[in-house]
Amino acid sequence: MEGGKLIIFSAPSGSGKTTIVRHLLGIPELNLAFSVSATSRPRRGKEKNKEHYYFMTVSEFKSHIKNDDFLEWEEVYRDNFYGTLKSEVERLWAQGKNVIFDIDVVGGLRIKKKFPDRTLAVFVKPPSVDELKIRLKKRSTESDDKINMRIAKASVELATAPQFDKIIKNYDLKVALKEAEELVAEFVGVEKKG
Repeated sequence: MEGGKLIIFSAPSGSGKTTIVRHLLGIPELNLAFSVSATSRPRRGKEKNKEHYYFMTVSEFKSHIKNDDFLEWEEVYRDNFYGTLKSEVERLWAQGKNVIFDIDVVGGLRIKKKFPDRTLAVFVKPPSVDELKIRLKKRSTESDDKINMRIAKASVELATAPQFDKIIKNYDLKVALKEAEELVAEFVGVEKKG
């Protein structure tokens, strides 16, 4: 696999990584393209196949695992798989893009391990676990049981933060966005204006 750079943003659900990634994608000089993950979880709301995720059945996902089609994959919850298709990264690199990921901490660290010299792995740290719970409840997309599962997982994920290249503390979104811009611009070799 030849190509550009890889920029990983990982964090517990509700930390703000998706907001940061969307912001960075809106900065043309960074030359970023979003890596759409594959998942076996059902679609939520208005999610679209190949735009938000490559939606697959559990058996389709397992077939891709067997065929070694993933750069990384993880069974995040029982029969709830997420992964990065090699073909997705190759497609974006073929367009001359740097690839940005909004990805689970385990997957992010796996990609970093496979491509240590061309990957920037950033961990987005929330203000607190209590704040995470508030943010997840505000989304109104999941049951209390699912939210509690995510909060329990968050403690484990927070412990992985030191394994990442950089940690952005998302206490103030404006500050976190600026810090993310500067980190990525430096990594991809772009001079940021003002």
